Amino acid sequence: MRFRTGVAVVALAGVGVVAAGVWGVSSLLGGVTPFFQPDQCTAEVNGHEVTLSVEQAENAALITAVAVGRGLPAHAATIALATAFQESKLYNVGAGDRDSAGLFQQRPSQGWGTKAQVTDPYYATNAFYDALVKVDGYETMPVTEAAQAVQRSGFPDAYADHEADARVLASALSGNSRHAFSCRLGGAPDAASTRLTSSGLTHRADVVRREVDEVFGDPPMGGFAPGGVSTGHMSGSAHYDGRAVDVFVRPVSPANKVRGWAIAQYLVAMADRLDVQTVIFDDRIWTAGSRSGDGWREYDPPESAGDRAILEHRDHVHVDVYP
Repeated sequence: MRFRTGVAVVALAGVGVVAAGVWGVSSLLGGVTPFFQPDQCTAEVNGHEVTLSVEQAENAALITAVAVGRGLPAHAATIALATAFQESKLYNVGAGDRDSAGLFQQRPSQGWGTKAQVTDPYYATNAFYDALVKVDGYETMPVTEAAQAVQRSGFPDAYADHEADARVLASALSGNSRHAFSCRLGGAPDAASTRLTSSGLTHRADVVRREVDEVFGDPPMGGFAPGGVSTGHMSGSAHYDGRAVDVFVRPVSPANKVRGWAIAQYLVAMADRLDVQTVIFDDRIWTAGSRSGDGWREYDPPESAGDRAILEHRDHVHVDVYP
């Protein structure tokens, strides 16, 4: 599993981070995505909206997904997200105060790991949670107190400044708030090899399968249907080309519905990096490209398409990648 580990050359004054905005340009032939709109992601819960760059969204999604995969409460993700907001603005920063680095500005000299490890978002996130779960009563502790217990910062009250945004992101990306997180992504990746791997998937689709497996558990609540075609798939489905993965969250239950939305919204957050084209779950659909700005839309397959129980995707997250 490879995340964006290229670290930015950034000077930190306290905790400030200078970051370059990423701008997406839609095709003039597409005609529906406004020209020069930035690629960005948003989460909205109870009227509070948080807007992130694509890189920030990927890091927020990973931080939350690791908590879900470890069986930690959403409060743990809120603490971690507030910490990363304060320490790095959710960017994987290469250098900070003294020898601190990465999302959480962890210091190798303080036993957090090597420079390479603390700038690996997956490692750094797990290291943070390893420390957090040792804090007695963190589950009910105020966010800033729990964050400070882990970080031992010189600015212990600063984490509270990011609590509201962290709560929105944790609620959405943990799946507790359904279809509350989305990304607007313009353009499409270059074509890739259509050769199938041993799993029956293209390389791009197999990368998605392996990443979901690693982040959310082995297997994630019911397993995968990576290769082949199940009864009820419509003609033209990406399953026929080995470009689609179904991640099952069976049996259908409130807890599994939450987990399904965590997986679905993680895949949207990672769509740019993983070349994801479509995500469908719980009768909602998100598509990259010109319609991505519409967010999660109602999904209504035609009556004649086949088994609606399968097509409505109530018990599995469908994801397909670009050709």
